[in-house]
Amino acid sequence: MTLPRFLTADNTDNPNDNFVIHTEYPRFIINLVDDEIEWLEDFTMNDEAEFTNQVAELIDEATLFYDREIERYKD
Repeated sequence: MTLPRFLTADNTDNPNDNFVIHTEYPRFIINLVDDEIEWLEDFTMNDEAEFTNQVAELIDEATLFYDREIERYKD
């Protein structure tokens, strides 16, 4: 099975939260309400330095993906 790069997720226990799951390395779940990120990878200090520049771009991509998905549901 080939997973999409991003997936939307929600949970009735947290009805006000909107989650996006990034399925490629570095895998993470972001709550778009507060931009809190849960990383699904174990990082070393060297890895963290490398991803610092990439994190902002990944958050932007996740947000754009979510906005696009919501617009498609409206149609």
